[in-house]
Amino acid sequence: MRTDSKVYLIGGIGSLAAAAFLVRDGHLPGSNISILEALPVLGGSLDGAGAPAGGYSMRGGRMLTTDNYECTWDLYKSIPSLRHAGQSVFDETVAFNERHEAHSRARLVDRRRAIVPVRSMGFSVRDRLELLGLARTDEGALADRRITDCLAPEFFGTNFWYLWSTTFAFQPWHSAVEFKRYLLRFLLEFTRIETLAGVKRTVYNQYDSLVVPLQTWLAARGVRMVTDCRATELDHKTEDGRLVVTGIRCVRAARAEVIPVSDGDLVFLQNGSMTDASSLGSTTTAPAKRTKADSSWAVWEKLAAGRPNFGRPAAFNSCIAQSYWESFTVTLNTSTFFDEMFRLSGNRAGTGGLVSFKDSNWLMSIVLAAQPHFPNQPEDVFVFWGYALFPDRVGDFVPKPMADCTGAEILQELCGHLRFDPEALAAANCIPCRMPFLTSMFMPRGLGDRPVPVPPGSRNFAFVSQFVEIPDDVVFTVEYSVRAAQTAVYQLLGIDRVVPPVTPHARSLVTMLEALIKAFE
Repeated sequence: MRTDSKVYLIGGIGSLAAAAFLVRDGHLPGSNISILEALPVLGGSLDGAGAPAGGYSMRGGRMLTTDNYECTWDLYKSIPSLRHAGQSVFDETVAFNERHEAHSRARLVDRRRAIVPVRSMGFSVRDRLELLGLARTDEGALADRRITDCLAPEFFGTNFWYLWSTTFAFQPWHSAVEFKRYLLRFLLEFTRIETLAGVKRTVYNQYDSLVVPLQTWLAARGVRMVTDCRATELDHKTEDGRLVVTGIRCVRAARAEVIPVSDGDLVFLQNGSMTDASSLGSTTTAPAKRTKADSSWAVWEKLAAGRPNFGRPAAFNSCIAQSYWESFTVTLNTSTFFDEMFRLSGNRAGTGGLVSFKDSNWLMSIVLAAQPHFPNQPEDVFVFWGYALFPDRVGDFVPKPMADCTGAEILQELCGHLRFDPEALAAANCIPCRMPFLTSMFMPRGLGDRPVPVPPGSRNFAFVSQFVEIPDDVVFTVEYSVRAAQTAVYQLLGIDRVVPPVTPHARSLVTMLEALIKAFE
């Protein structure tokens, strides 16, 4: 690659990661790299913002482990902590989790507000055989199949399903291929799924703990970061049967622009986004119901038209009813709710992980992180987060679907399940967030529906997102975006360094034995 070549990265945490690999391993000057982000801040789905007065908000938070996430930690071992001199972000995260060890004592709570015993996964002989059969089936034979096509209806009432689905956000109609990948990739987590002992957390929310240090490192190296810049189309031509991107059409500050892409330049595109078209509500209003018309899927759709190697977006964005869910962030001015949760669960904030309400029509879960969860959060302010997998269903205590609820009504539903005095959440600020495509990458897919990071037939272009094909790895993780970025950068630049391989926990005799014991408890 020429020293004067430019690189344009469009959207998401994958773009930040790709920029870091371009600088660290490709030795490209940071001044040659531009990141174009449609949002006002960088980081894509890893967001977190707010203040005590107006309330804090996070659309979500991806699960982390130190037994997996090989590419993520390879990257963050190179990124300095902003708060601890001499430590990397990885070092800082490990140290934090040594002080806040995860061991959930109240993973599932039933309608009587009783903690459900979850040491047993609740499998029948049929469940075990079908689960084993699914894990051993070739992906080609599972193409386009749903989880319900492979497992009996009774399976979806087991403790295991409630634990697994709320941890990873699976629905019964999601991809059997992706479910199988999760079983293998997180087999080590299967052995401790009832306590979430393998889950690791960042010091603060993931925007402040992961995005800000990475952005700071890139800025110090001259990387150009352009926010409020929405790509609408890629101009391209065909030379010798290969696609060459020649320009990026975008809207910046409400004005249409075309960024020319010269010979020798590279373009990386986030094709699709799990948080595309998301909307925030408030304590007194429900989130707006946005659709694909409010999203950026069209960029990928235009590229993929007539090009099988560029994937099939329709496999993922055609059914919002099966891919959306809703989260909420609660800001409190007293510790009452946190104190009540400690008395119920036995877990101090930051040690318990998800508390899921097994009998909730919405299948609601909440998690209380270690406080403070934001750098600017005062000592007398407390923040927690929750979500529901079935926001289209009518609540148990509020007679309407979650999707139509204000933040106050969501808190009413939560207090009903916990049987808490509403005073525990008095004056709380609850900001709900509707995300129509959040589990779209879990939708049933066939071979070729996801393009590889650098599609055959492209010369200067790569995809970096949750919608590319990476063997053995699983989507809905920071790791997937980082691995896609590292793979694409190394391939396009011809970097002579191996992308860290997926750790084969499913081939470990010890892990397999522990999983077998767990399945028969």
